[in-house]
Amino acid sequence: MRFTLVYDLHRQYGAGMQDTQDTVPLHRPDDVAHAARAPNPGMARQAPPMPDRDWALFLDVDGCLLDFAATPDSAIVPDEVPERLAIWSDRLCGALALVSGRSLVQLDRLFEPLRLPAAGLHGLERRHGDRRSEPLAIPLELLSVYAQAQRLADAWPGIFIEDKGAAVALHWRRAPDAECVLTDFASAALPRLPGYRLQHGDHVVELRPAMADKGNAIAAFLDEAPFAGRLPVFAGDDLTDESGFAVVNARGGISVLVGARNDSAATHALRDPAAVRAWIAI
Repeated sequence: MRFTLVYDLHRQYGAGMQDTQDTVPLHRPDDVAHAARAPNPGMARQAPPMPDRDWALFLDVDGCLLDFAATPDSAIVPDEVPERLAIWSDRLCGALALVSGRSLVQLDRLFEPLRLPAAGLHGLERRHGDRRSEPLAIPLELLSVYAQAQRLADAWPGIFIEDKGAAVALHWRRAPDAECVLTDFASAALPRLPGYRLQHGDHVVELRPAMADKGNAIAAFLDEAPFAGRLPVFAGDDLTDESGFAVVNARGGISVLVGARNDSAATHALRDPAAVRAWIAI
């Protein structure tokens, strides 16, 4: 089945909201900052120090603050998490932000009624107070790619196609045998989307705009009060978090890898999301 689908895919495909006040800059990628620390394969990482009131704390969500779920919509937020995040935001004078692959709308829905500073879609969206980044245009060709990916999911039980507005995520957590089919589909679709890139993650690949990443979003926050002048700390689990680790490392901060992956620039590590929640007393 896989080989037939891949052949057909290559044959067929191979040839936000308005600002409420000011706009928040996304910041273009900074190659110098992102290259500040090379990956550390096999590096023995210690647990991070306990949180301090002089930190600017940035937290990834899925696989870091929350346990992975079969689909993004089925993620479970323990009842006490929003309250404890609010307490830490108060302790840090507001210098706590979520940095996620989810959209800002999804983040607000997950943690309601809490509305923290946040970067969504891997840094393509950003909100700080009453300011938001400008909405992203959705190319018509992306709608076609989404429809074709959905037909593929209909033919392969367990595949989940996530509509993220200006991005499309192809998930195979419930269908591990579909990894090659989905990555081949994404690679074949990419030339149809100028200005887009592939973003690989944990059991997922995304087609998304290439203009920004999590590192850009963290750097932008660190240029603004109340984050400016504080020790930057970022915890994340995935390849999408490496740009954030590099920015934090370049500023003398603390980068925390969640999980057992070796090829990371992170300086510290925690075992899993339960350890992250314990670390920040959630």
